[in-house]
Amino acid sequence: MVKGDYRVGNPESRIAVVTLASHLEAYPEAALWGSSKTENLGVEKIIVNTISNSNIRYILVCGTESRGHLAGQSLLAIHAGGIDEQGRIIRSEGAIPFIENVPGEAVERFQQQVIMLDRIGLDNTEEIRKIVDEYRNKSEAYPEEPLVVCSPKKKQCSLAVPVNGDVIISEEFVMDAEAGIICPAESL
Repeated sequence: MVKGDYRVGNPESRIAVVTLASHLEAYPEAALWGSSKTENLGVEKIIVNTISNSNIRYILVCGTESRGHLAGQSLLAIHAGGIDEQGRIIRSEGAIPFIENVPGEAVERFQQQVIMLDRIGLDNTEEIRKIVDEYRNKSEAYPEEPLVVCSPKKKQCSLAVPVNGDVIISEEFVMDAEAGIICPAESL
């Protein structure tokens, strides 16, 4: 699972709740419960966390929509239409609706695995809990194993012995600017 603004509840539950820009008290009967304010990274995290649990078959999208970003509308749009070749969410009205860290196969799995429950604007915690209770045991788990998405890792620094010292620090020390390593001059 990817870090985010959510709580893990009952991993056997069939429903996850996305409260958009609203922060509502979590209900532990939902598999996941959290907010999403962006149409790109927020949607990516929802997809990755959903497909990592085959028990999740429904996503309740509720709460107040995030102004400009339209995370809820974008989540519904990616479920309905997917992404194009450039990673743009088809029919999203959000400001920057591009998926950059999730492959198309993961988006397709998300589309197949879950049914979206569009209740954007619903902030009533009791009503949301009733919906969770209605769907938490509904249906069977998705028939395929959970899918884990590994996002590309940032370029990692590696320590190595410099092959040359292209910046002289003093008579005693040089620096390999490319590697970012300072070492004694005699080691070269």
